[in-house]
Amino acid sequence: MTKELSNTITHLLNGTIASVKTILPFPINVTRPTLFSEPIIQKSMGVLIGLTGDVLGRVIIVGDEELFMDMSEKMYGMKLAGDMLESFSGELGNIIVGNLITNMSKNGLNIDITPPTVLVGETKISGFDKALKLPLSIDHVGGMDIILILENS
Repeated sequence: MTKELSNTITHLLNGTIASVKTILPFPINVTRPTLFSEPIIQKSMGVLIGLTGDVLGRVIIVGDEELFMDMSEKMYGMKLAGDMLESFSGELGNIIVGNLITNMSKNGLNIDITPPTVLVGETKISGFDKALKLPLSIDHVGGMDIILILENS
């Protein structure tokens, strides 16, 4: 791994943590990230957002449906379901990753994002060599993972 790639990964991880802590109005505990190469099996609900520009890859936010329902209730006073929950989940992912690329621009990287793709039900995601999983525990809400996949890493 080159020093430049290592620095980019460090900035992405730090920017992701800062973004989540800025956007979500809950105490958040971050667990050490892990590197993996096996396909991702997303069991319930997730959001996939592509990265383009100076960094090519994908960010996937994975949690169960109840996690996103609880977040909607705690953030907006009502527990969303169905299409409204899917819309909320996609927009939440969009805000988190949008804030991440704003953080990355402070490090001189020009990154843009694709529109969010909401994943509902069991979904297998493959076609990558390596990914980083950043597990988060959100007080009074539950756990979710943020997965960073970089192309050509």
